[in-house]
Amino acid sequence: MNVIIIVIAIVVLYIFITYNSFVSRKNKIKQAISGIDVYLTQRFDLIPNLVECVKGYMTYEKETLTEITKMRQSYLQTRNLQEGEKLNNECNKIMAVAENYPELKASEQFLNLQKNLTKMESQLQAARRIYNSEVNVYNNKIQMFPNVIIANMFGFKEETFFQAQKGAQNNISVK
Repeated sequence: MNVIIIVIAIVVLYIFITYNSFVSRKNKIKQAISGIDVYLTQRFDLIPNLVECVKGYMTYEKETLTEITKMRQSYLQTRNLQEGEKLNNECNKIMAVAENYPELKASEQFLNLQKNLTKMESQLQAARRIYNSEVNVYNNKIQMFPNVIIANMFGFKEETFFQAQKGAQNNISVK
């Protein structure tokens, strides 16, 4: 009788510990998403400065600048990571287009903005890697036996990895 009680206690304890570790891992994923959001927001806060700096040099690209401003507002309202990726790609296009303007490239203000945007991009890449790492650990944890039984009992589902939008790997064409 005592052995049965001990076995039941061990099983219940294992379930509690496993459940709590799932919750902890899930929260780390949320924290990683928040990190991506923070870096996207910081980067997009630099956009008005970039737009003002570039405006004087770029007349043909005025539509692009207007579109970027709209996309920034849309992202800030929705906090949708796909919207953020679209905006990120447009910012990269602006940086590439700026290569056609020697006066702009020589501007200290533009160079500073370019350096800050490059730094933000590095931080975004690191945040995405952290997110994918957390998702990997969580997914492994809920898919392994006997954890999979507990995960199914409590409705823990597999998370998806961060993926770049289609075409994001392509070179930016400067017209």
